[in-house]
Amino acid sequence: MVAENSIEFECKSIDETKAAVHGGLIEPQITEFTSIFGLPPVASDEKKPSVTASDLAVPIIDFAMSREGIVEKIKEASEKWGIFQVINHGVPSSVLEEIKDGVVRFHEEDPEVKKTYFSRDFAKTFIYHNNFELYSSSAGNWRDSFACYMAPNPPNPEDIPVACRDAMIGYSKHVMSLGGLLFELLSEALGLNSDKLKSLGCMKGLLLLCHYYPPCPQPDITLGTSKHSDNTFITMLLQDQIGGLQVLHQDCWVDVSPIPGALVINIGDFLQLMTNDKFKSVEHRVLANKAGPRISVACFFSSSVIPNSTVYGPIKELVSEENPPKYREFTVPEYSKGYIEKGLDGTSHLLNYKI
Repeated sequence: MVAENSIEFECKSIDETKAAVHGGLIEPQITEFTSIFGLPPVASDEKKPSVTASDLAVPIIDFAMSREGIVEKIKEASEKWGIFQVINHGVPSSVLEEIKDGVVRFHEEDPEVKKTYFSRDFAKTFIYHNNFELYSSSAGNWRDSFACYMAPNPPNPEDIPVACRDAMIGYSKHVMSLGGLLFELLSEALGLNSDKLKSLGCMKGLLLLCHYYPPCPQPDITLGTSKHSDNTFITMLLQDQIGGLQVLHQDCWVDVSPIPGALVINIGDFLQLMTNDKFKSVEHRVLANKAGPRISVACFFSSSVIPNSTVYGPIKELVSEENPPKYREFTVPEYSKGYIEKGLDGTSHLLNYKI
């Protein structure tokens, strides 16, 4: 009980600064940090062997090839890996650079400006915080984030900080366009009509989650983000060139090597459930490092905790007597609430929906 109270006290102390990791904990002379950011004693999954891209490589799909070829590669990647990188996807490099610059501008903004956005109310349009899972997980992660819902109800521009406003609005338009194409291709990869996933409301919500991983004084005893899968239909990720993202594949941690101009697409929990395990929701993590800051922009196709009464379950065309439903039905807010309360504890929230 004393240990739990001590951890809760540390969490509250961090929150009270409203400055998160970058603004509240990091000073040039710091060489070690508070215990809340240390890995828990039992983290066996985090100790699985890591392999380099020369041994196992996350699939790379060139959108300049034929549609038929793209669909086949997406099918294979979604079934075997749950993740792939796309190149020649049509989002201008200038747009990609501007959103990364916007993330840096906000996170390196005057702390007093950032504090006005600090919140753990995930229903708000725009919030800034460290670790959404700080209170629910066994250890904190070495990152700060801001998040903004860009759909179903786009924010008023004045609700977004000036430092990243234009970049977020511009980038989200390209993300929605590319997302529409991706859901068509994923539908075809499942052998369904191209509009199937869109007609089920998979594009109903879009959450931009923009991460800033400060240089870490002790990267060997903490993580940028702990092992988890995403509570999304799909996630579209833009990462910078520092690296650190890894996926769990064949019981090994595999680097998702940065490729200039590429976007990382991963299958989320909702799509694994809806496809009755045909597509895999990949487990992934981010290593802490002394370089940096590392920047990434995750676009979650999910309405998350926003009210949404749509009920999802295994797609009827994908189940049969020989392949009965493996999961019970869910709503996105219900699933997301449990996911957030559970935190990033190394287990999949999907297990709670198994029949």
